[in-house]
Amino acid sequence: MKNALQAVLDKASSGADAAPAPKSSAPPSPKPARQAAARVSPRRSAPAAAGDDAVVAEATPRFHRPSREDKRLVAGHFAPKVAKQLKLIAVEDDTTVQALLEEALDLLFAKKGRARIADLLKP
Repeated sequence: MKNALQAVLDKASSGADAAPAPKSSAPPSPKPARQAAARVSPRRSAPAAAGDDAVVAEATPRFHRPSREDKRLVAGHFAPKVAKQLKLIAVEDDTTVQALLEEALDLLFAKKGRARIADLLKP
C-alpha cells in the first residue's frame, strides 16, 4: 500500500502531468516593506550549468533587531486560555510577556538548582 506522498512522487517521475491549479481572480496582496540592515541574505541564482546549485550572496539587506543579537528563541505551544492569562498578568503588572517568561524561567532554574539567568549572563 502506497502513501499519498509516494503516489505523487511516482506520478511525477512517470512524466504524467497533473491538472494546473485554478488561478485566483483576487489580486496578490502586497508584501510589507522591510527595513534595511547590515546583514546580507544569500539568494539562489539561476544555475550556471545543469546540476549546479550555487548560492550567491547578493547585497539584499535583511531586517535585523539589535535587541535580539546573540539570543535564541525559546517557545512552546499552549492553550489559548493560557496565553490570554499570561497577557493579562503582563498588563496587570505593567510589564511584558517576555519579562514574565524570563522571571518564570529564572524561578525554574533556581528550583532545579541551576544557575540563575543573571549569573549565566555575567562575562
